[in-house]
Amino acid sequence: MTLAAQPEQTQPEQTQPEARTGPKPVLAGTRGLPQQVGVYVFVFTPLVALLAAIPLAVTVGFLGWSDVVIGLVFYVVSGLGITVGYHRYFTHGSFKATRGLKIALAIAGSLAMQGPVIKWVADHRRHHAFSDKEGDPHSPWLFGTSARALAKGFWHSHTGWLFDRNLTNEERFTPDLLADDDLRRIDSLFGLWSVLTLLVPAALGGLVTWSWWGALTALFWAGLVRVALLHHVTWSINSICHMWGERPYAARDRSANVWWLAVFSFGESWHNLHHADPTCARHGVRKGQIDLSAITIRAFEKLGWATAVRWPTTKRLDRLAKDPAAA
Repeated sequence: MTLAAQPEQTQPEQTQPEARTGPKPVLAGTRGLPQQVGVYVFVFTPLVALLAAIPLAVTVGFLGWSDVVIGLVFYVVSGLGITVGYHRYFTHGSFKATRGLKIALAIAGSLAMQGPVIKWVADHRRHHAFSDKEGDPHSPWLFGTSARALAKGFWHSHTGWLFDRNLTNEERFTPDLLADDDLRRIDSLFGLWSVLTLLVPAALGGLVTWSWWGALTALFWAGLVRVALLHHVTWSINSICHMWGERPYAARDRSANVWWLAVFSFGESWHNLHHADPTCARHGVRKGQIDLSAITIRAFEKLGWATAVRWPTTKRLDRLAKDPAAA
């Protein structure tokens, strides 16, 4: 009797840890009013600058060579911060990075003004977990397939989802990032990085031209307009690359390759392969598919800053291809 009773007494203790460590909910509350107002400011302020850019350039001559150069440098730095850092490294673990590279990528991505690193990664991991299904934060296919539904879906996937007050549960989707003190600190300083991504170009423009006018034009072009352009290129991966394009690889969703976005998105628009093989460090895997993010990762690897890079293999690509002969 004593031996028979022991399993019954210990059974509750064995099941309790499973209950405590069960799946956490997808959402974790809603944004407060100040945070919601902040989203509108971050989205629409650069957009207004972008809409005003061409009239100002044509009528006032409100554009100098220094604005173009500074804007291009910051576009590349902040864009690769998103694609190489936020996306391929922090979200999908396509490679391992030294501590210095990890910190640099987190700060560079923050300069894109697309959100703190942990929140961005949580949203994107949730996107992959429910891609083009209920639970996906920015699928264009959640409202139906009629023309009206797709128009609504395009707006939602491109920009509208940003105004959803529901917050992705970071404890569920990013426990690894939350356990990293460096990333938690960088994440908490997102406001500072957002100010610097506008003021540093302005300061450089002022120093190069030695004028307040040069500082103002650099703030406008290399700051606000550059941020807006990168915003909409990134958001086009959510919208355009889930609606139109080629689908040579077998993915569980509507992800597609869009060639004309490849250079501007640093290779992110080879989106079909990415969803077929999310941890792959190279998205443009076929001949002629330019992938500047993969080239950057290769450079980091040669410098010894990136290791254990998940490069594609012919065997895996053949298995994922709908037509292996064309892979």
